[in-house]
Amino acid sequence: MKNVEIYTSPLCGFCHAAKRLLNQKGIDFAEVDVLANPERKPEMIKRANGGRTVPQIFVGDIHVGGCDDLYALERAGKLDGLLAA
Repeated sequence: MKNVEIYTSPLCGFCHAAKRLLNQKGIDFAEVDVLANPERKPEMIKRANGGRTVPQIFVGDIHVGGCDDLYALERAGKLDGLLAA
């Protein structure tokens, strides 16, 4: 299974929803809280091709996008394949 990273903020409802889906699926992920670690935000923006909002989700080297993108992959039946590839 590929490594999953998610850039978050504790004040973000979409971040909580994305983490909830990952937890429900039993997917381990590394979380970077950009509110507690503001020095990591430029890294997130660069990796997300200019994306400034949280969450920003990565599966391996693939930028999934935000919460809506993660749920869209799940609804389309593509998330499990992306994680396993």
